[in-house]
Amino acid sequence: MKVHTIDLGHGTAGTTAAYLLESGGDAALVESGPDATYPNLVAGLARHGLAPRDVRTVFLTHIHLDHAGAAWQLAKEGATVRVHPRGAPHLADPGKLLASATRIYGERMKELWGTLEPIAPERLRPTTDGEVIRVGGEEVLVVETPGHAIHHNAYVADGLAFTGDVGGVRIAGGPVLPPTPPPDIDLPVWRASLARLRELKPVALYPTHFDRFDDVEAHLDALERELSAWAGWVKARMDEGKAEPEIVPGFETWLAARLLSAGQTEAEVEAYRHALPFAMNVTGLVRYFRNAAKA
Repeated sequence: MKVHTIDLGHGTAGTTAAYLLESGGDAALVESGPDATYPNLVAGLARHGLAPRDVRTVFLTHIHLDHAGAAWQLAKEGATVRVHPRGAPHLADPGKLLASATRIYGERMKELWGTLEPIAPERLRPTTDGEVIRVGGEEVLVVETPGHAIHHNAYVADGLAFTGDVGGVRIAGGPVLPPTPPPDIDLPVWRASLARLRELKPVALYPTHFDRFDDVEAHLDALERELSAWAGWVKARMDEGKAEPEIVPGFETWLAARLLSAGQTEAEVEAYRHALPFAMNVTGLVRYFRNAAKA
């Protein structure tokens, strides 16, 4: 199977990818990216001699707009959109998804994400954990991997794992970080998903943010350590009685300092900030700990 990284240029280069899979004359995509970068996706396909109508299958890891926002465009061109069954209804009727995103991004919705239209039911195909889907001569395995989102899948083909956000964010070969936005963060479930990925023994990881990494064990181990570090840092401030608005500035400073001390440049820190907005990570973890306390 041939895999091509298409840099969608969302905000800045090297932060958000769609992956083109080619096998036996068949073409599929893992992720569509946001609608705002659809022209970049079309241009990326063209560099490989393809047009949107040539993409027969779109594998979405989850329905967050940076991953799935342009899927409706490809569905209109005839692609079948594969997505977790808990995500599929929100692509068929994206009203709640749009309302939620609008509460967060307000007037920047159009700039950041473009538009979002419903996907016709006949173009949506909910996945099943363990299902095998063919792309040309290759088999693509569906692996449910919640933790970052309850509707999250990874996909494994030819020993390559396309990990969405559950496999972390890693920019320019820097540290791997765990995106923890609301509303679905679940730490034990996320760790269980990482264990599933380890058991599959992929030879390389393709997180959506960004590109291929061959140091699979080291990557997943570092991600799990960082997830624990973030959770511990936020929980300690909550235990001190601090509210979320008080926690956010300290977390942003702490995380930026960690990245700089790991050798990242200021520009690379900003790229990380774009791929996983630092304040939203606090919101997701605070929500997780509050819900856990009620359980």
